[in-house]
Amino acid sequence: MNRNCLLFLLVVAGAWAQAPAISPAQPGKASTNAPAQDGPCEWVDASTHHRIIRLSDEQGSASLYFHQTAYTAAGDRLLITTPEGLAVIDLQTRKVRPLVEGRVRNVIVGRKTRQVFYLKDDTAYATNLDTGATRAIVTEPKLRTGSGFAVNADETLLAGSWVDRPQSPPANSTPPQLPRDRGDNYPGKGEMMERRWAARIPMSLYTVDIKTGKINTFNHSTDWLNHVQFSPTDPGLILFCHEGPWHKVDRIWTIRTDGTGLRQIHHRQMDMEIAGHEFFSPDGKTIWYDLQTPKGQEFWLAGFNLATGETKRYKVERSEWSVHYNEAPDEKHFSGDGGGPNSVAGAGHGQWIYLFTPQGDHLSSEKLVDLSKHDYRLEPNASFTPDGKWIVFRSNMFGPTEVYEVEVRKTD
Repeated sequence: MNRNCLLFLLVVAGAWAQAPAISPAQPGKASTNAPAQDGPCEWVDASTHHRIIRLSDEQGSASLYFHQTAYTAAGDRLLITTPEGLAVIDLQTRKVRPLVEGRVRNVIVGRKTRQVFYLKDDTAYATNLDTGATRAIVTEPKLRTGSGFAVNADETLLAGSWVDRPQSPPANSTPPQLPRDRGDNYPGKGEMMERRWAARIPMSLYTVDIKTGKINTFNHSTDWLNHVQFSPTDPGLILFCHEGPWHKVDRIWTIRTDGTGLRQIHHRQMDMEIAGHEFFSPDGKTIWYDLQTPKGQEFWLAGFNLATGETKRYKVERSEWSVHYNEAPDEKHFSGDGGGPNSVAGAGHGQWIYLFTPQGDHLSSEKLVDLSKHDYRLEPNASFTPDGKWIVFRSNMFGPTEVYEVEVRKTD
C-alpha cells in the first residue's frame, strides 16, 4: 500500500468497542463532523480474532457490486473503483496501480482474458489490466439509459438492459440531482422504486459482440429489467431480474442470448413472499437468492438447480440475515455482509461480515468482521478471493469508504 499509516493490532478484548465513536458518514466521503482520518492498515478484530487488511490507498475507493466479477482468471489481481476512475490491486504485494482515469460505470472483469469491461458515457470499452491498452467496443446512446452489465464466460459477448425509447420529462420539471456519494440506500429510494416500477417504461435486453461491436436486442418488455448477469460457465445463458418492490414482482429469470428459453426461476407461494439479490454458483449449476417467507419473517438462502428444477433452502437466523450473500470458489461456504439497524430483518447485532457453512437445513455462522461502526447506507458487498482464503468488502467504518479484506482463517 502506498499511503503511510500505522499498523494497529487490535487484539485486546473490548478494544474495538472502546475506540472513539465515529459519526455516521455519507458513503464514499468523510463525516462532516470531523476531519477525515486514516483507519488502521491492518489489525486483528478483537471480537472475532480474524485478520483484516485495508487494500485501498485512497479514501473513497470501493469494491464492485457483489455479483460483478472483480478478479482476474489467475486470481492475482483485484479491480476496484476510486475517485479518479479504476485501479488494480496486486493481491500478493497489495500494491495499488491506477488503470482507467475518469468516471465510469457498470464495471466487470472478464473470466478468460485480463481485461476489464465498462461503460463511459455512451461507449463500451475494454482495457487490459496489465498494459492499460484500451479500445472502444461500441458507441450507442441507449447505453446511457441502461442498467446491469455482464460479460459471458468465453468473453465473446457483453450484455445488459436499456430503455427502448427516450422518455420525455413532464413539462416544467427539473430532474432530481442525486449526489454521487448518496450510497446504496439513500433517503427516498423506496418511493423511487415504486414510481419507477409503476412507470412501465419500455425496455429490452441487449448483447454486444465484443469483437465486432454488433448489437442484438431481445426480450422487449415494460418490466423494469435489471441485474443482468452471465453464467460463469455457459456463454449463452443470462440471468436477469424484474426490478421493483420485491413483493410486487416476479423477480428472477433466465434467458438465452438468442432470446429463447425465457424461464421464471422462483414462484411465489404466499402473499408478501420476496426473493432477490440472485447470483450464480461458481460452477454455474445453481442460482442462489435471498428468500423471505413472508417478508421480514422467515429468512432463507435458497438455491435453484438449473438442471433439475429443484430448490434447496438453508435457514438463516434473523440476526444473521445479510443484504448480499456470495459463494466460496470451493462451494463449501457462503459469505454474508450483514444488515444495518433499518434493514428488512429489523433486528440488532447483525452488523458483521459472516462466514456461513451449510449444516443440514440451515447455515451455521462465524463472525469475521465487526461492522458496528459501519453505516449501512453503503452496502459492504462481500466476495471471496479466487483462492477462497480472503473475503473482500467495502466499508466506511472509519468514515471514508475503503476496500478491505478479511482472512477466512482465524488468527492463532
